[in-house]
Amino acid sequence: MSLPRAASPTASPQAPLSSLPTGACDTHVHLIGDDYPLSEKRVEDPPSGTLDHWLTRYRAHLAHLGCTRGVIVHSILYGQDNSVTMEAVRQMGAGFTGIGLVPDTATEADLDRLVDAGLRGVRLNYVHGGVLSWDGAKRLAPALAERGLHIEMLAHAHLHLAALAEDVRQMPVQIVFDHCAWPDLSSGLGAGHAALCTLLAEEQAWVKLSAPYRYDGTPALIESLVAANPARCLWGSDWPHLMLGGVPMPDAGALLNDFLTAVPDPAHRQAIFVDNPSRLYRI
Repeated sequence: MSLPRAASPTASPQAPLSSLPTGACDTHVHLIGDDYPLSEKRVEDPPSGTLDHWLTRYRAHLAHLGCTRGVIVHSILYGQDNSVTMEAVRQMGAGFTGIGLVPDTATEADLDRLVDAGLRGVRLNYVHGGVLSWDGAKRLAPALAERGLHIEMLAHAHLHLAALAEDVRQMPVQIVFDHCAWPDLSSGLGAGHAALCTLLAEEQAWVKLSAPYRYDGTPALIESLVAANPARCLWGSDWPHLMLGGVPMPDAGALLNDFLTAVPDPAHRQAIFVDNPSRLYRI
């Protein structure tokens, strides 16, 4: 299969404008490796290098930003074979966890394997497509809840959130919306964003304030989500920035600095970088 190969992120990102709180967590990265099988349905090949190579780069990424904990989200480029993510979590050790992929047909034994590997949730991808549907997630939700697993969801606020909101309220598991729920901001924040803010205020959902380069995110978007409920917000770099779809390669240090500028309150930074990840991911 001949596919485009993704570019590597910069090895010299901007320096942070200020130090992060002690125990800061980057809650959204992907680990990759040529030594693990890729999905036949992938749309690109990740940048080259073994898992050991990318773990070395990941440790440097964390140290540069000032993070000592992390959440490794399994990439759809590897399909539902979670081996690369499980091994990355194992090698990183204490303070690190992961999010896996499972299909609608996942069994309790499949979920037990995630728990045994130290993972804390499963991902549902409405944007790129994936192996788990919303109906499948609802079916699996009781079994996920029994195991302390939650659902991380990549959805479009303007397309999905208003329709999903009541279902989210009824779910017995925590729901985390990645990347500010990837809004289309061309017509303003809109009803879907308002629905997300309401879910945050009700403590019915969480949101990752991540990847603004994917949807032309603005400080006003971040500020509105933090204002809705800072105790339900998380931060992630989305490193190493896979599946860009033509968007220029971002700089993780610049992304962090933009976030720090938008969120100057030390109490909010403490919650978003430290306290909230501790509660949700138990790391």
